[in-house]
Amino acid sequence: MSTTMAALQQTSLNGPQDMQLITDAPVPSPGPGEVLARVTAAGVNYADISKAHGTFRDGPQPPYLAGFEAAGEVVAVGEAVTSPQVGDRVVGVGDGAFAEYVVLPAAVPVPAGWTEEQALGLLVNWPTALAALRPLGGLTSGQTVLIHAAAGATGQAAVTMAKHYGATVIATAAPRKHETVLALGADQVLDSHSPDLAAEVLRLTDGADLVLESAGGATFDASLAAAKRVTGRVVVYGVPGGDAAITNWDLVYRHQLHLIGFNLGVLIQSAPQLFGEIMGELFALIGAGVLRPSRPTTYELADGPKALAELEARATVGKLAILP
Repeated sequence: MSTTMAALQQTSLNGPQDMQLITDAPVPSPGPGEVLARVTAAGVNYADISKAHGTFRDGPQPPYLAGFEAAGEVVAVGEAVTSPQVGDRVVGVGDGAFAEYVVLPAAVPVPAGWTEEQALGLLVNWPTALAALRPLGGLTSGQTVLIHAAAGATGQAAVTMAKHYGATVIATAAPRKHETVLALGADQVLDSHSPDLAAEVLRLTDGADLVLESAGGATFDASLAAAKRVTGRVVVYGVPGGDAAITNWDLVYRHQLHLIGFNLGVLIQSAPQLFGEIMGELFALIGAGVLRPSRPTTYELADGPKALAELEARATVGKLAILP
């Protein structure tokens, strides 16, 4: 195995256009409890964009190897690793995933019969959607859930799972993505850019029991206004539309609801038992055929900046993957 590899290096905090292909990055070594994987496919996520703009809290400082989600074959293991083993196909999370090799401190097996790229999302998008819906959002059968960015990788998983759990799904997406979201089973799809989003939700229901708020910016206020008074829950886990403010006055006089902040990385660290339960439920959903392999849009490693730019411009549908 070579000691150097191709990788995408972020050179500034001015955005993904300053991500460059390098061919002399050192191949990393796995530490205790870690595995080294040859990357077959790396997942693209909004957090990659936040890091490239320097808005991700405690994010890496340039120059750094970009990406954090990868699937591939284990080629070496660190001390005290009994599973997975060399030769196993895994999907996991580790810094520097937009590269030919990556060290993964956390990895799970690629489901039988799936390719590596089809398993992208299994440790990022899918647990995000499930955690927001169930343990945090408290979704039960018969309730109504409002899902923003429903055509994205996390949004699509959320629509599929919410329907499985018996919810009525009101989704938002750009008009050209509506057919994709309806095909997943959404009951209604609204234009995500509508200035009357909350009013449209309230015409369809007496308020959403649960809102999955991944958009931020102006959509955040619409999410609060669309939630059911007193018992409605808003789970906040995304900021692509920018910062949005809410005060204690708002919560007392305008938006009487349950506001829940959610970051998957923090959940994994602070509530590992809960994360284990979420992953157990995910694998049960896969076994039952509820969750099927994703079909990501793929890009060559050199086109990584293009993939991030298209995701940032909301020009994409579903999961995006970079193939080293």
